[in-house]
Parts: sequence; structure tokens; C-alpha cells
Amino acid sequence: MKLTRRQQEIYRILRDNIDHSQLPPTYEELCSLLGLKSRGSLHKHIQALVEAGLVEPMAGLKRGIRLVESSAAEGIPYLGRIAAGRPIEAVNQAQPMQVPDALLGKGPCYVLQVCGDSMIDEGIYDGDYVVIEEQAQARDGDIVVALIDNEEATLKRIEQRPGQVILHAANPSMSAMIYKPQQVRIQGVLRGLLRSYAK
Repeated sequence: MKLTRRQQEIYRILRDNIDHSQLPPTYEELCSLLGLKSRGSLHKHIQALVEAGLVEPMAGLKRGIRLVESSAAEGIPYLGRIAAGRPIEAVNQAQPMQVPDALLGKGPCYVLQVCGDSMIDEGIYDGDYVVIEEQAQARDGDIVVALIDNEEATLKRIEQRPGQVILHAANPSMSAMIYKPQQVRIQGVLRGLLRSYAK
């Protein structure tokens, strides 16, 4: 089942509150975070997440929903394809994928399939699967999932300078991409790589 960008955003907000010492956001808090005026439209998105098996209703109505508990043995979310060339949208398909524990980060992780050849000099090829740890910050030199202008996501090595963010390809035929800091939002850092040799 494919989720819309809004449903993916709600899911990310809930994952950001995965620490069990925190309570999940209320419906009112979710509406505020998402800029929604109507709880009716929020409920439609929540229902789609329930049907995808990602969230479940809570006992009582004050908080409404929470993430479905899962473990690495059950898999981590496969969120679709991401460009390692020209940016394309990474789409949440809400499918679990099993990943060895050694490839996981300390925080919540997800899997993306690479589309393109701009990271081949890093050993990342078209069709590979990358394991990404959700993070909003990265060190210079990290390979990151970068969301550009809140529209398109790409996999690149990041360099952060005063007044600009440079996303480097690992292919000598491709140029670096230069943006203003406000144009780029880091969505995660590369932690592992999976590859199938099946034809």
C-alpha cells in the first residue's frame, strides 16, 4: 500500500516520538504540526496508516494512536526508491524488510532502493538497497538522504559550509549540487548496504 506524502509526514512525526518516555502527540498537536485546520482530514490519513499496519488505536481517546510495536526481526520500513543521480521523490510504500542487526543504526531506520549511478565510486549501484538511520543532522562527509525544497530526495555525500550545502556525487561525470541551507533538510544517514545478485 502506497502512502501519500502527508501520511508519510504523520508517520515520521510519530517515529520522532518513539522514545517510550514520551507520549505520542495528540490529534490537536498533529493538526498543529501539519498545519491542518480540520481533524476530519487528519482522521482520513490516520485511517490509511492503521490499514497499512503502521499505527494502532490506543485505549481511551485522549491520545488516539501510537506506532505499532515492531522489532528488527520483523523488518524495518521499506520506503521506496531514491535517486543517486538526479533527485526524485522517495515514496513511502510501508512494506517491512528484514535487515541484519549489524547494518542498523542506534535510532529508527528505514530502507530505500537506489535509482541511478551517481554514487558508484562509493560502491553504491543502481538497484542496491541502502539502510538509512533517521537523523536531522549529519557530519561533513556523511552520505545522507537529503530532501531538497521539501519536494525531492536524493542520496549524496554532504558538505556543509557557511551559507551553502554541497551535495557531492561519487561519479566523475557528475557535478556537485549546491544549495542554500534552507533548501536542504537531512532525513537520514547511510548505515548499511544490501545487494541482490539475482538476474
